[in-house]
Amino acid sequence: MIRILTDSASDILPAEAEQLDVTVIPLNVTLEDGVVLRDGIDMTPSAYYDHLASCRKLPTTSQPSPELFEKFYLEAAAAGDEVLGIFLSHELSGTWQCAKLAADLANVDNVLFVDSANVCLGEALLVRLAVQLRDAGKTLVQIATDLEHAKEHLHLVAAIDDLKYLRKGGRLPAAVAVAGGMLGIKPLITIKEGKVAMAGKARGLPGAYVALFKKIDELGGISPDFATVAGYSASLREVQPIQNYFRDTLDLPEPLVRQIGCVIGTHAGPGAFGLAFFDKGLVLELSLIHI
Repeated sequence: MIRILTDSASDILPAEAEQLDVTVIPLNVTLEDGVVLRDGIDMTPSAYYDHLASCRKLPTTSQPSPELFEKFYLEAAAAGDEVLGIFLSHELSGTWQCAKLAADLANVDNVLFVDSANVCLGEALLVRLAVQLRDAGKTLVQIATDLEHAKEHLHLVAAIDDLKYLRKGGRLPAAVAVAGGMLGIKPLITIKEGKVAMAGKARGLPGAYVALFKKIDELGGISPDFATVAGYSASLREVQPIQNYFRDTLDLPEPLVRQIGCVIGTHAGPGAFGLAFFDKGLVLELSLIHI
């Protein structure tokens, strides 16, 4: 059996993880009073965003301990199972390196790793694709190979209300944050070569949606053969124009909708929304099967 392992930066919550038959290792959020939260477990995202809006000092995020990964690998090895680990970009977190270190400590050879080179909604799409490929009967090596190909066609585009969170969290250079955060301007970000990068700017919320839809076209358009995920941090209504765009303009099924979790929300802030998708250039053997 192939066990799929990911981290909570994918924002796959426990109920969905059970449905997909994947295991999610939580990252940690440390609040200003020193309380440590397990991402996706100890506090709902909505409650966390209420806290984030009022806190004086930005919470910090940290990778899981190697022991959590090591325990999982050893249990899988004892059961004769293989493990596919899919983690957020190594450029944004030490989680991927931590997971690999744990495999060395456990002295196991039943594990393959895929650096998603992405995060959040994008990482979740790669995990969902892995589930599809596993359930279709592909081998561990075949799945990892397909994912390495697929991630070259994977895109995440998001509108951010305030770049200060990315700047304070060290995920975006201060000079870039200042240039993109002028009054009345909605910055767009993407993930490029595993790092957060500016993707454009728009004036006001309506302009942000127009810029987002334009960016989708620039990135190769949305493949109708694979799932898409729209996400929001604090306000569900912010993804409604994206749903309408899929239905009324693209004539595509509406995307899955997920709330952005505590770890990613710490850096994106309460007013973020976006979309992850595979572009039309992606071709896989199972591309006609939706998940």
